[in-house]
Amino acid sequence: MCAAALAALTAVPAEARQPEHRAPHWELTDTSAPAVRFRGLSAVSRNTAWLAGTQGTVLRTTDGGANWRDVSPPGAGELQFRDIEAFDARRAVVLAIGEGEASRVYRTDDGGATWTESFRNTDERAFYDCLTFFDRRHGLAMSDPVDGKFRILSTGDGGRSWKVLPNEGMPAALPGEAGFAASGQCLVASGRKDVWLATGGGARARVLHSADRGLTWTATDSPIPAGDPARGVFALAFRDRAHGLAVGGDYRPDQASPQAAARTADAGRTWRPADRPPPSYRSGVAWLPHSRTVALAVGPTGTDLTTDGGLTWRTVDTGSYDTVDCTPDLACWAAGERGRAARLEG
Repeated sequence: MCAAALAALTAVPAEARQPEHRAPHWELTDTSAPAVRFRGLSAVSRNTAWLAGTQGTVLRTTDGGANWRDVSPPGAGELQFRDIEAFDARRAVVLAIGEGEASRVYRTDDGGATWTESFRNTDERAFYDCLTFFDRRHGLAMSDPVDGKFRILSTGDGGRSWKVLPNEGMPAALPGEAGFAASGQCLVASGRKDVWLATGGGARARVLHSADRGLTWTATDSPIPAGDPARGVFALAFRDRAHGLAVGGDYRPDQASPQAAARTADAGRTWRPADRPPPSYRSGVAWLPHSRTVALAVGPTGTDLTTDGGLTWRTVDTGSYDTVDCTPDLACWAAGERGRAARLEG
């Protein structure tokens, strides 16, 4: 089953379902990479998806996960890839995270047969977490605060070159505030100019919004708990420029994560907590395509579904996933630890 049928089926009580209807579930695919944790995922279509993970690993499938091809950049084995944005089966941009020169960006135009390093961070104070694209040419990457403000990197040529944007329009960061490179979803765009940045680690978990491709920003507190380096907003998803979801919590497995989800209907100017949030920390979230109310959230302890726009969530799977992404042709993918990659079936 693809994402198109998920909302319809889950709206039917379990006792009323026909025997031949299996509940929607993640169908694991064989990546042959059990030692790799995939926190970067870019789902292009029902057939094509890209993964990015530890040990400098990038995988690509063009047959719905039946086969995954290792297309990792040469010499990248020491890097930690945490985000990947693909435009199609041939063109993709991948981000490596870390302090100083460990933060890098690579681009491919031939399905990963060759890669070009288009950015290498030379500032030891910077640590890049996430990247996003508005379209095939314009995109941003974000770093943890430098000189008291989040740093924004910009491209206007599809990731072939990058420049640091001026920070005059960026609000001051809170003490200890940073982004979480947990799922490639701490920086997300919707439409031609709107972009949102998720934070944690400070006294408050905030969401920053820019309506001009990262030149000026406003910061809003979220109801997701913070006050600790392990707590905050870990992922965002917007189905249009107004309606968004935020998930997070405390990533430590021995710590509770109450109020781990929130929603907005005004582009992030205000956030409301979920009435029934996921039961624990969630690191990734995605709207189902062409839906105004259905979304998925994932984390190490399971997958949760909302059918009312983030007001209430319920657990539909207990497998471990770090990130999730859905496609315009009605497919959803997830990825995570121990080489896990799956597509939503039923």
